[in-house]
Amino acid sequence: MPPRTALLATAELLAWWLALALLWLVLISTVDTLERAVGAGAAFVGALAARAARRAVTGS
Repeated sequence: MPPRTALLATAELLAWWLALALLWLVLISTVDTLERAVGAGAAFVGALAARAARRAVTGS
């Protein structure tokens, strides 16, 4: 993978992760350490799924 492609993929994953993590924090009622850890993990899985879905649709 060329460096530019890797950078774009990382930026896309980071953007998805940030959006999903913020959504998680907005929708939960209590914010404690465990909720942050679970939210970060769930957001990471969601970011991977979103990138895979986009790549499946666009073919790139």
